[in-house]
Amino acid sequence: MIRVVLVDDQPLIRSGFRALLDAEDDVEVVAEAGNGEEGLAAVRAHLPDVVLIDVQMPVVDGIEATRRIAADPALAAVHVVILTNYGLDEYVFHALRAGAAGFLVKDIEPEDFLHAVRVAARGDALLAPSITRRLIDRYVTEPPPRAGGADLKWLTNREREAVTLVAQGLSNEQLAERMVISPMTAKTHVNRAMVKLHARDRAQLVVFAYESGLVAPRDR
Repeated sequence: MIRVVLVDDQPLIRSGFRALLDAEDDVEVVAEAGNGEEGLAAVRAHLPDVVLIDVQMPVVDGIEATRRIAADPALAAVHVVILTNYGLDEYVFHALRAGAAGFLVKDIEPEDFLHAVRVAARGDALLAPSITRRLIDRYVTEPPPRAGGADLKWLTNREREAVTLVAQGLSNEQLAERMVISPMTAKTHVNRAMVKLHARDRAQLVVFAYESGLVAPRDR
């Protein structure tokens, strides 16, 4: 059972998401909150698998709430998906750097929304296709400063390859096919790279891959 906390200051939005989630046999909404501060309290009380957080809220916004969740060792297993009406670049960068596992616009189709919850619960990075295109466009026009190779040197060649493919949006199964290895071995390479790079999840691997220069937009 995937346990979910909903955090949004609009009751109608929360009820709509809850109706979708409650209709699924493998998902349980364990709490709701109307602002980031209440959301943090709910997350700490219920320790959900996934927390869906609106980016713009009173008291504590979604980015700051995400940052606090990511910084709390007791919440290491909680995966944050940011929700917004706008696919704004600045929100994407702040959300991913804060520790979000995903970023979705609220006009997403219901089946895609449910898929997103399940993907986030597995610990996989998730970005809406429109957000991914904007992210890549941003790196094309404004390449980020390279972080240097200090951390990359600890990766094996296969781990580097795995991180590169994760940054291209491939799943473990797709990694396995591309690298001609088993899905379990692919997952092992990804997990070891996350440990070595101190990445909370696959989303942060994507950010690192671009900022370190390991992946360039043309690689996609």
